Amino acid sequence: MKKSLFALAAVTAFAGAAQAQSSVTVYGIIDMGIAGANNRNAQPTSVTKSTGLGVTQSPQSTSRLGFRGTEDLGGGMAAFFTFETGLLPNSDAAGGLSTFNNRQAFVGLSQKGIGRFALGTQQTGIHSAVGRTTAGGQNNIVGDVIYTVNGNSPMSAFAQTTSYGLTGGQSYVVRVNNAITFATENLSGFQGNLMFVASGNDTNQGGTAAAPTGGQNTNSGYGVGLDYTLGKLLLTANYASFTNTTTAATAGVSPTTAPTFVKFSNSGQLATPGSNVVDNTMYVGGTYDFGILQAYAGYINRKASAENNSLYFQRYTAQQIGVRSNLTKTVNVFASVGTGAWENTGFDMDSANVNGYQLGTNYVLSKRTNLYAIFGNASQSSAANSTINPATARNTSYNVNNYAVGVRHTF
Repeated sequence: MKKSLFALAAVTAFAGAAQAQSSVTVYGIIDMGIAGANNRNAQPTSVTKSTGLGVTQSPQSTSRLGFRGTEDLGGGMAAFFTFETGLLPNSDAAGGLSTFNNRQAFVGLSQKGIGRFALGTQQTGIHSAVGRTTAGGQNNIVGDVIYTVNGNSPMSAFAQTTSYGLTGGQSYVVRVNNAITFATENLSGFQGNLMFVASGNDTNQGGTAAAPTGGQNTNSGYGVGLDYTLGKLLLTANYASFTNTTTAATAGVSPTTAPTFVKFSNSGQLATPGSNVVDNTMYVGGTYDFGILQAYAGYINRKASAENNSLYFQRYTAQQIGVRSNLTKTVNVFASVGTGAWENTGFDMDSANVNGYQLGTNYVLSKRTNLYAIFGNASQSSAANSTINPATARNTSYNVNNYAVGVRHTF
């Protein structure tokens, strides 16, 4: 009897020790608010105005559900994973889920003293750097010229036209599929990260001369970044390059024909609808904690060029400064202001200047729950356009006010 009790105790202790070496955490955000917008959009031949007001999801942070876990493998090595999907709390879709697995899903290994290695759908180094060096915290209100709101935003119904001349409205690729990443540990204040992407290679060919099929369609890319931390100072520099190459020809279209211009998608899928495109982005930013407030600054430059003809390109540049301050233990405020410009060449030869600013405040109820109020403004100057018929030209200017009050709970 004593031996049986001893064996049972040993097995229980061993199971407890094994369980202590691994852990799985469920986390997420539910964000709901009342939001509105006023939009004035000047066409070449007319002016339109629109307003919106209502209950909506995710004004401050995109709602999400995630699972992350780690396992201690011994010798300073550990395994880890993350799986994250978006949530639509203001929708009657099944379970309130958006497109399943549309955020992060990766697995990897880490080694103490070296760094961490991961494979799967992951955020780009630029997205992570922008999150650390912008005052607004990547909210979904217009007015941030670095982290621009696009048509895929949960707030797109209230954001109106704020694409800053970018097709799709995103100033950088947020996340990519089929990514391999490596991040070093902090070494004397320096920390580096690398990303490689390769996917979508189809070499099957068939059909007829009039209607060929198949061919090769490849998405590839890489990213590199470096952070430097010294006391209350953080500096970051990042670069990413993504290429879509299509060698297949469809009827009447040559592989060397200038491509349909790239659509800047926050999913990073450059083949929709662009093809034969090289998409490069550079971001530098920094922040400094003065105690009574934290200062932020950033600069971004994104250029997407036709792979077969560099005269066809779309470019967006912007710079922004911001501050954030804790007025009390429960109240903090932030503000940002930025300017930028975009241009298209070889496509419809238009360009414009853009401006944006944001003001916001948070009232902290607990470690996990806060109330917020955010106001943003985005505007674009009249766009120069070489199109002969003005009725077919782009929107020449716009001015949008976007605002929201709500509650955010993290878990």
